[in-house]
Parts: sequence; structure tokens; C-alpha cells
Amino acid sequence: MSYNKTASITAETINPKVKIFDYEPCGEIARHAERLEQEMEKSPGSRPFPEIIYCNLGNPQALGQRPITFFREVISLCDNPALLHRDETRMLFSPCAINRARKIIESMPGRNTGAYTNSQGIRSLREAVASGIAARDGFPSRPEDIFLTDGASSAINLSMQILIRSQEDGILCPLPEYPLYSASIILHGGTMVPYNLSEDGDWGLEIFEVKRCLEEARIAGLTVRAMVIINPGNPTGQVLSVTNQEEIVEFCRKEGLVILADEVYQDNVYVEDRKFNSFKKVARSLGYDENDISIVSFHSVSMGYSGECGRRGGYMEICGFGDDVMGEIRKVASVTLCPNTNGQILTSLAMDPPKLGDGCFEAFMAEKEEISTSLAKRAKTLVNAFSSLEGMTCNKVEGAIYAFPRIHLPAAAIKAAKAEDVSPDTFYACRLLDATGIAVVPGSGFHQISGRNTATGTWHIRCTILVAEDKIEAMITRLKAFHESFMNEFRDRS
Repeated sequence: MSYNKTASITAETINPKVKIFDYEPCGEIARHAERLEQEMEKSPGSRPFPEIIYCNLGNPQALGQRPITFFREVISLCDNPALLHRDETRMLFSPCAINRARKIIESMPGRNTGAYTNSQGIRSLREAVASGIAARDGFPSRPEDIFLTDGASSAINLSMQILIRSQEDGILCPLPEYPLYSASIILHGGTMVPYNLSEDGDWGLEIFEVKRCLEEARIAGLTVRAMVIINPGNPTGQVLSVTNQEEIVEFCRKEGLVILADEVYQDNVYVEDRKFNSFKKVARSLGYDENDISIVSFHSVSMGYSGECGRRGGYMEICGFGDDVMGEIRKVASVTLCPNTNGQILTSLAMDPPKLGDGCFEAFMAEKEEISTSLAKRAKTLVNAFSSLEGMTCNKVEGAIYAFPRIHLPAAAIKAAKAEDVSPDTFYACRLLDATGIAVVPGSGFHQISGRNTATGTWHIRCTILVAEDKIEAMITRLKAFHESFMNEFRDRS
């Protein structure tokens, strides 16, 4: 008997869509950082820095952010319900956490976090999320419209599955973009329709630019189905004004576009003259209801003061879709059976936290305010540091958790990058990592305005502001020393 010895799966035979997209936050720089970390574990002192500082991802607790005590207590009790019957539990856990855990456990299938739940999420937890949304916005929210998900990413992917029918379907996305969107659009067979944010306008969204991109896409034969807005912005850190949001709502209503509102950084706003407003709130304030405009909003427990990235908790609220469409979305959600239970619990806690009058309210607020105040301080510190460097400018971080500085690189550095067959920002980021242990993301991974980098000689990097307060000054010292050396080296070659 003869056998076919040819490999059945090769890089040439896998789904070609997988090979098209890149996800740079976890790309080559991150992989190189992990290799360096392994090298340092095997050979301590082999590098001129004590540790790798992972500024490539928004990963709060990996960078030193402490979890919220109330959240962890409730999760612990839900995972170990037998503790509720022990006398010592009252000495170890707050009454608030004990009461909340009892309430949640009673609503879980089998009263156990290890059981499958409703595919849309446990109803009582969706009720808590809907209550939190209503309190935030001042407008009603229904648990039937809430899907609890494994972080916002799975909700975004599910939305693309529902919206995209073929390559002729387009989704408007901002540039610079969070590459989850381009990846998801490509994998589901659609076409990304980019619109440019204005760096000179503090990364604001100019509605005439969006109109231009929509018109060009339609002329090219695309059916544009939705518009993605990330507010506060990733990687750009802007917070949209209500006026700007109203323009977007009016535009999407007129053009028949679904608003895909990425609002995962809603608890991360650092400036006095900006406030987070959900797109649903803005639309309802304008007098539009679910019959006038469709909005899908995304949130997550990964960011904000929660910082529980590894728990994979989030939700999407869907407004303005018919019952028949909602039924189809539930069917697709049921393919994965259910979102993880701990993520569901944490999402309900984040949207329905302790309130004034609860015994643990003051302790909860103290922890939350400490984290928020520290993030605002670190955002300002990092922006000032980048702006002080030669050839570098950085817009204010109004919200979210990233700085996105622009670098004007010497011609010799750009030439050296070309010789190594990498983009100049990747060249800079690699040299920075090797010299300092600081891992950032090259700005080209967020798909800059086409041709602008080459034409102007300017590039970007994304760096999280989450570095712990006791480490950020040392990191900045290393950054400044590297940058001065880098610029001197390549200026002399020019």
C-alpha cells in the first residue's frame, strides 16, 4: 500500500485570509521580547537592563495594577460557594461581597460556576449590566439586548459575522486603527473602508473625511454596512466631544449605517474638558430610538479600573435590530455554547458596583480613585517625556491607556531600515527593545494614512501608560538615553 507523503496542511494550503492580516501588538516585537526574557532567565546579567517592560499591550495587572478587592472577593466566593457556610468567612470577606455572591450563586445553573449558562449570558447578570447602562446613560436598557461575551473582542467578531456577507460589504474604520477590526473584517470576507483621523486636530474625527471615504467606497461598488468608532481612542487616546458624536449619529442615520461603538475605555478619561458619553446616550438625547438608528456598543472588564484582562469578560448591547435578526445572533452565539462564567460575573460587577450606602462603598471608591488618579498622572508623565525628545511630538492622552508619539527619523535611519527590509518604526522599536528592554508597537501596525510616513519621514510608536509608578521614571531614563544615542548615531551618518 502506498501513502501520500505530502503534508496535507502547509502555509500554501491554509485559509489565505489568515495570511493577509497582521496583529502587531502581539507581533514580532512582542515575540522578540519574549525571546530576550527567556535568554535573561537562562543567563542573568546578559542584557544591559534588568527586565522587559511590556508596553506593547494594555495589560494592567501584568504591569502592577492591583485588582479591585470587592471584585476578587465575589469571584472567590462564587467559585467556592461552600465558603459561604463557614464562620471564618465573615472575618475574611466583606458583608457586601458575601451578599452579592449569594445572589449571583442562586441565579447560576446548578449554583456552580463550572456549568454551562445561557448562550447570551446568565439573565440576572444581564439585568445587572442593563441596570448599569441605564444608570450611566439616563435611558432604559433591556437585558434582552445584552450579550455577555468573552471580552469585547469576541463580541466584535460576532458582529462582523452577522454584518459581512461578501467582499462587496464594507466597514468604515478609523486610521490609525486597532488591528482587531481589520483582522476580523478580512477573516469574515469583507472589505475595510478606512477613514483618517486628524493628528493635527488632536486625532479628532472630521465628518467630511468620513463622507469622502463613504462616497469613494460606493463608487467602487461596495455596500458600506457599518461605521466603527473607538471612543476613547486606541491607539490615539482622544475623547470625542458630544458635538462630534452628534455629527456621527446624524451621518450614520442619514446613510443607513450601523454604529459599531467601541467603548471599552469609557472609564479611562483624564482631562477636565472631556467626558465619556455613549453613542446610545447621544442618539437618545437627539430624540432617536431603536426605530431610527442601529447601534452596537462594546465594553470590557479588561481596561478601566478593573484591569481584569485575563478574565475575558465583556458585553455588547444591540439596539435597533429586529426580532428576527436578534434570533439569528442568538443562534450564532449558541455555537460557542456560552461565555465564561467568571467573565460574566465580573462584567456584572463592573456595571453594577457597590453604591453609596453599601458597607464596602468607601473602600471600593478609594481603590477605584487611586487607580484612576495614578493613570492620569502617568499619562501626563509619559506624554511630557516623549514630547521632550528630539524629533518627537506627542498629543495629549485624553483617554484610553496609550500614548502615540510621532517620530521624525533621520534619513540614515530610514535607509538602514530599508536595508534590513523593515519599516523605519519597526527598526526604531527593535533597537529600543534591544537597548532598553522596552517593548512598544510600531505605529505602522495600526495602518497609518497611506503614503504619509514616506512623504514626511515621520512615524509613530504606541506605548501603554500602564507602567507602574515606581518604574516609570526609570523607564523614561532608559528611553531618553537610547533616543539620544539613536538620533546621534543616524544624524552623523546623514
